[in-house]
Amino acid sequence: MKHRTLRGVAALTLGASLLLAGCASGDGGSEDENSPSPSASDAAASAPEDVAALESVTVTGDPGSEPTLEFETPFEVSGPVAISLGEGDGDPIETGKQITMHTAAYSGADGSKLGSTWEADTPEQLVLDDTLYPQLLDVLEGTNVGTRFLFASPSPDQATGETVTYLTVAEVTGVQDAPVTPDPADVPDRAEGEAVTPAEGLPVVTLDDSGKPSIEIPEGYEAPSELVVQPLIKGSGPEVTADQTVIAHYTGWKLDGEQFDSSWDRGEPATFPLNGVVAGWSQGLTGQTVGSQVLLVIPPELGYGASEGHELQNETLVFVVDILAAY
Repeated sequence: MKHRTLRGVAALTLGASLLLAGCASGDGGSEDENSPSPSASDAAASAPEDVAALESVTVTGDPGSEPTLEFETPFEVSGPVAISLGEGDGDPIETGKQITMHTAAYSGADGSKLGSTWEADTPEQLVLDDTLYPQLLDVLEGTNVGTRFLFASPSPDQATGETVTYLTVAEVTGVQDAPVTPDPADVPDRAEGEAVTPAEGLPVVTLDDSGKPSIEIPEGYEAPSELVVQPLIKGSGPEVTADQTVIAHYTGWKLDGEQFDSSWDRGEPATFPLNGVVAGWSQGLTGQTVGSQVLLVIPPELGYGASEGHELQNETLVFVVDILAAY
């Protein structure tokens, strides 16, 4: 089932505001069963009271720099809503194109900032197609590079299950032709290639008949201070580059063995740009070959360490990632 998200932007970025509760945010990249699925109501105009609520948000800051949001809490809307903050004066933005944009996300519950791509200078990529909320397409189509917009939508909080409104402010920094995506029929269901013997002492990965992984954390295993990248299967495809979008199956666990996210459980792989995920994914998957399966052990500073208040902020994360395609 196709989910409507802000992109769906890859999961390991700013968490719930961008992914609408994807991938434990989170942020290996993906859409989540809690994300709103398409329905007839998606195409309807936003409720006037929701538009008024978003218009009440004060946005300050010069173009080209991160703006600041001020709003009363709790901030709530009944459905997805977007408003334009200016048309921009750069190249025109059209449906079917891919844009780059800087974003900052806030929780409507307490006003806390969940993350910002301005801080790390890692803009998001977004293809303007029918996977987006129509409200978002409405405020982007026909504008120009440099345009800013506000987007808000309610979504379940992963920690409490309660519905929270998340706000995102964004500025479009570029536009280009959208990449040609692989034919789904050409994307395998699991990693395929030559088995690699892992180093001793790492979390032990076991695959079921479908290829879904499970792990066993060795007794006494200590959290590493640096990123651990261990190929488990070496694929025969091309090397993944840092500017590509990846289609992958993955499962993520905390270091105590508790699973927090899995594309396998959702029944479909995730798609995400490598420049829009946490550094542990970007660094760990760049240079790997398509078809590979990779074990990642990510210290907090390369995961959600900078995401104040994120439920995984202080966690060492373990992922098993099957790289199915890259483009």
